[in-house]
Amino acid sequence: MGAEKTGFWVERTPVHEAAQRGESLQLQQLIESGACVNQVTVDSITPLHAASLQGQARCVQLLLAAGAQVDARNIDGSTPLCDACASGSIECVKLLLSYGAKVNPPLYTASPLHEACMSGSSECVRLLIDVGANLEAHDCHFGTPLHVACAREHLDCVKVLLNAGANVNAAKLHETALHHAAKVKNVDLIEMLIEFGGNIYARDNRGKKPSDYTWSSSAPAKCFEYYEKTPLTLSQLCRVSLRKATGVRGLEKIAKLNIPPRLIDYLSYN
Repeated sequence: MGAEKTGFWVERTPVHEAAQRGESLQLQQLIESGACVNQVTVDSITPLHAASLQGQARCVQLLLAAGAQVDARNIDGSTPLCDACASGSIECVKLLLSYGAKVNPPLYTASPLHEACMSGSSECVRLLIDVGANLEAHDCHFGTPLHVACAREHLDCVKVLLNAGANVNAAKLHETALHHAAKVKNVDLIEMLIEFGGNIYARDNRGKKPSDYTWSSSAPAKCFEYYEKTPLTLSQLCRVSLRKATGVRGLEKIAKLNIPPRLIDYLSYN
């Protein structure tokens, strides 16, 4: 208990506490009495960080209206938008974006899109992509957002990323999303990635293919064996080929190229 009293949170202000707990009435009173909304703790956490991380939308709104710095960085370099995405609060994300939060802040850590994929909020993922989130943002530890979504087995997020044009074969130390899917032994995830052109023969920095991370005769192993022996279907080939040919991000943008609707249907994964 003593460590808690002398830790990083020793300088938390009443504004931090009210923001984190969602005590909007108390927070409003503090603001009206002149309390600083941009006071930071020793780990550079602002009240806006605290409210965003807990998904306290009303408090986020009050802080922003009172002049809280929308892109403030904490000691890890994360912004309130990163924290809102980590909480999975679509309402907080919308508020922060409406006040000019950068969807692609120059970070040396996980981006807002990474955080949304970690939390498993496909709604946040979709919104971030709609406002221009970098699908290939790379974190030295996590890789791309697709790597994160696959490692956490958030299939809805994976589907949104792939339909938006994420590179299915992007590598982190030569490890692809398909390697992650094999490691977590998720057949649905494996099939989805292969449908979008995932390379079943890609080798990681240990020289292993995705199938090398499966147990013999297991469902994932049989899935890889099937795709190794079975040619891609017409819909799969259309999906992969058209994405490469257009070089356009997202199904909505592809639709503007006057491609026949049936071919666009092939591009999507339902």
